[in-house]
Amino acid sequence: MTMKRVVVTGLGVISPVGNSVPEFWQNLVNGQCGIDFITKFDTSNFKVKIAAEVKDFDPAAWVDKSEAKKMDPFVQYAMAASIQAMADSGLEGKIDPARLGVYVGSGTGGMQVYLKEAEKYLTNGPGRISPFFIPMMIANMASGNVAIRFNAQGPSLPVVTACATSTHAIGEAYRAIKHGYADAIIAGGTEATIVPLAVAGFTNCMALTTRNLPAESSIPFDKRRDGFVMGEGAGTLILEEYEHAKARGAKIYAEITGYGNTCDAYHITAPHPEALCSGRALKQAMEESDLIGTEMIYINAHGTSTPLNDKAETQAIKNALGEKAYEAAISSTKSMTGHMLGAAGAVEAIASVLALQNGVLPPTIGYQEKDEACDLDYIPNTARKTQADLALSLSLGFGGHNGCVAFKRWPE
Repeated sequence: MTMKRVVVTGLGVISPVGNSVPEFWQNLVNGQCGIDFITKFDTSNFKVKIAAEVKDFDPAAWVDKSEAKKMDPFVQYAMAASIQAMADSGLEGKIDPARLGVYVGSGTGGMQVYLKEAEKYLTNGPGRISPFFIPMMIANMASGNVAIRFNAQGPSLPVVTACATSTHAIGEAYRAIKHGYADAIIAGGTEATIVPLAVAGFTNCMALTTRNLPAESSIPFDKRRDGFVMGEGAGTLILEEYEHAKARGAKIYAEITGYGNTCDAYHITAPHPEALCSGRALKQAMEESDLIGTEMIYINAHGTSTPLNDKAETQAIKNALGEKAYEAAISSTKSMTGHMLGAAGAVEAIASVLALQNGVLPPTIGYQEKDEACDLDYIPNTARKTQADLALSLSLGFGGHNGCVAFKRWPE
């Protein structure tokens, strides 16, 4: 079987730092922090009072009002990002529906509708539960609704691997196109979990920072880090078989050239301290990319701002790159977007693609104090004008799930 080449032809994003790709990218480059005090609910009795919320989002701008009422926000975000990406690609109407797929995952699904209906049940009993509760809640409904919107009758696979969800969705979509099962796939992830139940749950498992200083709380690789900040939103990429894209004269952002997928098989929340498997995911994506050894490498790190993750991820990069780890440019855009959970990998893949296209590497903001265990180049505080040749986007999820996708700069 002849392996197909896969390129990126469209991008769409809903995020704490912008609800369009140009706004998102400009704010990343400018080091704009999207973290602030929570407005979605009263945090008076919560230890954690900050999050990276999506701002000024109107679902009616993307879907019919009557349909929006039947969608949890995680689906609304996915619809908006996918509509953006398809419009950007110009693909709609130019592909056989049976050859168009959707791989849009979510780590938790409809958390907001779940909480609302649970409260209704406890107060008023089972007869008051919405008939739309189940189709609003289940995590595959982002993919399902996007497929309906674009008549995508090809392969559909909504991945669920916690914080690695959308990186795996992109990687599996890449493989499906590479092996000839589709000509294009709408790939990414979405999340809307800034609700009391989720914030309390993450707080009580000691995952979130309790610093409550918006500009000084998501500080990946900084010695003062003490937990992540929850974020929300969606990101989608149009992955397309190269010859199909070329034939229709599509704009090409980058080529996706590698994918790594491993599991620590170690602990439900903590990364393996030796980072052997996360490092192997990075190495798999690099090796599949057929490097010649002189490439300038940019890594969009998982970089959650938790003590264990950032230390283990630094080791993973060293395991994969050896001494060249000190030559790589690394940043965590979670310092600006917070941790968007199931959407994080897709949004960070978009940042990686734009870094290649624009010759600018986004910074890790809030970085002040060096940690001896995190001694690589994390692009502190200010974006860097550097033309990278290869971008690696790494995600590490609860359950030990590791994913990495590699993108090469498009020469034209």
